[in-house]
Amino acid sequence: MASSPHAPLPAWSWAFPLAAIGLLAAFFGAGGWVALPMALVLGGTVFAAVHHAEVVAARVGEPFGTLILAIAVTVIEVALIVSLMISDPIDQAALARDTLFAAVMIVLNLLVGLCLLLGGARHHEQGFQARSASAFLSVIVVLATLVLVVPNTTISAEGPVLTGPQMAFVGLAAFGLYTVFVFVQTLRHRDYFLPEDDSEGAHAAPPSLRDTWIALAFLCASLVAVVLLAKSLTPAVTAGLDAAGAPAAAVGVVIACLILMPESVAAIRAARANRLQTALNLALGSVLACIGLTVPCVVALALVLDQPLVLGLAPSGMVLLAATFMVSILTLGAGRTTVLQGAVHLTLGLAWLFLVFVP
Repeated sequence: MASSPHAPLPAWSWAFPLAAIGLLAAFFGAGGWVALPMALVLGGTVFAAVHHAEVVAARVGEPFGTLILAIAVTVIEVALIVSLMISDPIDQAALARDTLFAAVMIVLNLLVGLCLLLGGARHHEQGFQARSASAFLSVIVVLATLVLVVPNTTISAEGPVLTGPQMAFVGLAAFGLYTVFVFVQTLRHRDYFLPEDDSEGAHAAPPSLRDTWIALAFLCASLVAVVLLAKSLTPAVTAGLDAAGAPAAAVGVVIACLILMPESVAAIRAARANRLQTALNLALGSVLACIGLTVPCVVALALVLDQPLVLGLAPSGMVLLAATFMVSILTLGAGRTTVLQGAVHLTLGLAWLFLVFVP
């Protein structure tokens, strides 16, 4: 949450989003020399987005606050992936798969591992509601398996792809299951996703309604600026990866990293402040929203425009995905974590990242 909700709006929290929008407007389609200032402004805009999301979260409370950031970022992520797929249907046929897989591995291993490691180093042992982690993981495992593994096992189409009816089923299943989860998280079993005690929520009084609306407006502007900057930087990043001889999957990793930055920063800050429940709500909620919202949109695009869509993972990817699920269930099933669990997740995440560039 925001550390001082009633304090005046920090200048940097509105200056970076405005600078990002101005930079995009002034240098739209410009050459490579703009990449460096865009990258610098992108970093500042990410922190601005996190600040405004925390102000909104302080007003609406948990778990609505973390849900707002997860859905907002994912909706814009969908626009980024879809626009890239439309611009180059053949070469980007596997972009959605690479981005989704990267998001799962980044969140469940690198982000969760970093949160547990930094939080455990400062607070020794941290607690959270195991029921919330179980709910998150059960939906993530099912959806990730349907999208990333099942296409390798079907026989109606050759290769790691699905037929039209199969894609329609997977898209509807993803959206339907995510909708049920949001209902459970926000209404039916909201208490599952709240801190175990009041220590995590003991903060200053919530911001005023006026401050909340201002923060919400700047949050939307910041998120739009982040994605537009990321899209503008993508050609330069892709050219750099090609020049370095990196595999095509590296583009999905870069996109996932750029999109997940606001939630990652917020989650790490929450873990260091001994608010692990909030950190896990942000981290696990981001990857769940990524699958539950991105898959239906990408599937609809592929069906309507008759675009190729490669979904199934390579064997090494399926092995790492299975290991990630097993470790996540063991780690998050107990409701208490230390630096050891953080080190385990980070090791697995770094192994995946290394194998992306050295397959």
